[in-house]
Amino acid sequence: MAWAHWGCCPWLILFCAYVWSHPTPVDLAREDVRNCSTSPPHLPVTAVNTTVRLTALRQKIQAWNLSAYIIPDTDAHMSEYIGRHDERRAWITGFTGTAGVAVVTLRKAALWTDSRYWTQAERQMDCNWELHKEVGTTPIVTWLLDEIPSGGSVGFDPFLFSIDSWKSYDLALQGSNRQLVSITSNLVDLVWGSERPPVPSQPIYALQEAFTGSTWQEKVSGIRSQMQAHSKAPTAVLLSALDETAWLFNLRSNDIPYNPFFYSYTLLTNSSIRLFVNKSRFSPETLQYLNSSCIGPMCVQLEDYSQVRDSIQAYALEDVRIWIGTSYTMYGLYEVIPKEKLLADTYSPVMVTKAVKNSKEQALLKASHVRDAVAVIRYLVWLEKNVPKGTVDEFSGAELVDKFRGEENFSSGPSFQTISASGLNAALAHYSPTKEMHRTLSSDEMYLVDSGGQYWDGTTDITRTVHWGTPSAFQKEAYTRVLMGNIDLSRLIFPAATSGRMVEAFARKALWDIGLNYGHGTGHGIGNFLCVHEWPVGFQSDNIKMAKGMFTSIEPGYYQDGEFGIRLEDIALVVEAKTKYPGSYLTFEVVSFVPYDRNLIDVSLLSPEQLQYLNHYYQTIREKVAPELQNRQLLEELAWLQKHTEPLSANAPHSTSLASALLATTLAFLIQNS
Repeated sequence: MAWAHWGCCPWLILFCAYVWSHPTPVDLAREDVRNCSTSPPHLPVTAVNTTVRLTALRQKIQAWNLSAYIIPDTDAHMSEYIGRHDERRAWITGFTGTAGVAVVTLRKAALWTDSRYWTQAERQMDCNWELHKEVGTTPIVTWLLDEIPSGGSVGFDPFLFSIDSWKSYDLALQGSNRQLVSITSNLVDLVWGSERPPVPSQPIYALQEAFTGSTWQEKVSGIRSQMQAHSKAPTAVLLSALDETAWLFNLRSNDIPYNPFFYSYTLLTNSSIRLFVNKSRFSPETLQYLNSSCIGPMCVQLEDYSQVRDSIQAYALEDVRIWIGTSYTMYGLYEVIPKEKLLADTYSPVMVTKAVKNSKEQALLKASHVRDAVAVIRYLVWLEKNVPKGTVDEFSGAELVDKFRGEENFSSGPSFQTISASGLNAALAHYSPTKEMHRTLSSDEMYLVDSGGQYWDGTTDITRTVHWGTPSAFQKEAYTRVLMGNIDLSRLIFPAATSGRMVEAFARKALWDIGLNYGHGTGHGIGNFLCVHEWPVGFQSDNIKMAKGMFTSIEPGYYQDGEFGIRLEDIALVVEAKTKYPGSYLTFEVVSFVPYDRNLIDVSLLSPEQLQYLNHYYQTIREKVAPELQNRQLLEELAWLQKHTEPLSANAPHSTSLASALLATTLAFLIQNS
């Protein structure tokens, strides 16, 4: 997935960073659709009246002797998607976009967001709110220094501030005679009151053994071994990211959209396991599974979720050293641990261990991608037949591909909001259609679909770009060069322990050769029924080094503003490479099994090595997916697959009609089963 949101990741990156750093002068100069100078103000019908909410919040701000209050757009675990009861910024502002920070003073209220959301913010916010078309700490602090008096205090919820966020604001305010004040009672929650959606209460369940790579006891023992081997002798590991606890105990639920997690923390010591969670959500069987009724090193003690801060603070009074990953630990816990009792790494040992899949986990993820390919192929076949009729739009298409995935074995819903983008909308890397706003798909335009599924055995993410008509020469060249970048990185052989950022340029070179590029990252990790964007694997500067057993996406693209967008995304497993001479080298094994659009490939641009790789990949797709299609008697899809995976040659590619291919497939099926 092109990272419009970055699931399980502690920062705004990649596409967001590119968009934010490239505001267009036209957008900046465009007049606000709100007319706040009239009496009464002229507002869109979609604007939310926030007067009562702000009045109540300002009463709380005054009661706490504050001058301002900061309201971020995250939850207490840095989740990519947040639950409805955590949508504080959306509730207080009326603005429902996924990125933005609100600040309320006793006189003013302001929102900072990036160019993706300017129009949406203007249509949803009333005239109580200023819209600032900038992002980052600096513009917010600059505004605060102008708006609040010397000696003023800026309040914030420490469970909604990452360690880095707190440091950034604190540093920016130093020397200004204004201070940050940590308040664990969230002021928006106090105002929201009974209208606030309830905290999820669905059961937390244990995965079946068939869908886990190791038992939770084996995982706990492995992390304890790392603690004991560490030179600084940590006595405990504190886990804050939701996927860390879910992975450690092989537990799942559905508190977070698109992610099968539940609100929790874990404190693991050499002699105890403390899981902070709502205990009432466990069945007797799951409690027994966790050995929760005993006391010992392999017994999980359940403590109330809301008590984590007090419990960590009490534990830190002892002769201890607590190992944390700073990328996911919020300031609310960080501030109660004395610094001399802290062992801080960028990522916790669980986050790093989880990134490397064992052989069973690898097999599970591969199996999920075969079934996922069936769903995507069914969708592409359906589009090929129905788009020319003019009856398909972006939104109905997104719903259909999600429906096809839902019909696969072990399906547990989509892994993110499907990006279904036609024509110029595909040039917007963050674009997702809505029921109210979408375009009709056309045979005369390119279409990009970036989608994924959650299955009990794995998480998937794949992007394909297609054109059912006659693409322009530039579209074909751009598409082919994106494909060349995908191939060049996928077939690359590189030394073990190489950082992804060291090889990322191979995905861009074919575009660079003609002066093209893309403004997002090239890949991200992916989990086993966990995050679709699983940190810390990938090709960015702060990703960990590549190792055998990691999975990453490989997703170069190209976006022609106002015209079209291209992205080709596959999931790949890092494997040992076979080299002529002995050495420790790695390469990638692609586990996504959907062919690219032959209509957009200019074979003459491909090198012999790229062409050989592509044909081998197509043969692998046939071997993996064709039996599945045949067993399910999806003969039309099987014919389509055979047509689209025929070997390509440097000469004009052989063309077989779908009808002819279907006839041949049907005959073969009848003969085999006669």
